[in-house]
Amino acid sequence: MTALKHHVTIKGFKDGLIFLLDDTCEFAEVVQELKHKLEKTHQKILTGPIIHVHVKLGSRQASDEEKEQIREIIGQKGNLLIQSIESIEESPAALLADMADVRLVRGMVRSGQTLVKEGNILFLGDVNPGGEIKSSGSIYIMGSLRGMAHAGIDGDESAIIAASHLRPTQLRIAAIISRPPDEWGINEAYMEFAYIKDGKMEIDKIHHLHKLDLMQ
Repeated sequence: MTALKHHVTIKGFKDGLIFLLDDTCEFAEVVQELKHKLEKTHQKILTGPIIHVHVKLGSRQASDEEKEQIREIIGQKGNLLIQSIESIEESPAALLADMADVRLVRGMVRSGQTLVKEGNILFLGDVNPGGEIKSSGSIYIMGSLRGMAHAGIDGDESAIIAASHLRPTQLRIAAIISRPPDEWGINEAYMEFAYIKDGKMEIDKIHHLHKLDLMQ
């Protein structure tokens, strides 16, 4: 039997659990792994007090029937209480489709390494703690940002920093430095971006990115 791929990722946060469901595979594969994890590998979360669950579908636009199927699978475990099942409006890659000047970069930035690029970059990989990624334009990371990112290094305050998982040691846009992540006032770190508003760095969900007039 082929080993199950990680189509379902379960993360804990202070108010409960987040179920991250892969949006690049068939829905049936997600359902299969969801059942497997709840029945075989994650039984320990099915005992004890009520746990609030938020289900993240990525860019998958699930039908009402598919959402109900997810509710039934998770809901049959008495202590798991679903609070939300949400899709993002567009994936970061889709939001960038009309940006011809985005440079695609693949790899990993390890501790002690610094990656410096010109212009807007779409980085496919992780930036580990102790690693740095810098660009004169915006930085879009399809992966985890757990090191330092500096966008708009030449002074461009219209640049942004976005990541699939945003938990950096520090963010900088132009000369403006972010507050520590613990002070952002958000519980999750998934699909977010940083931008400058009125001289201060703000953090928001990636599906609000289209509301900003970033290209002006």
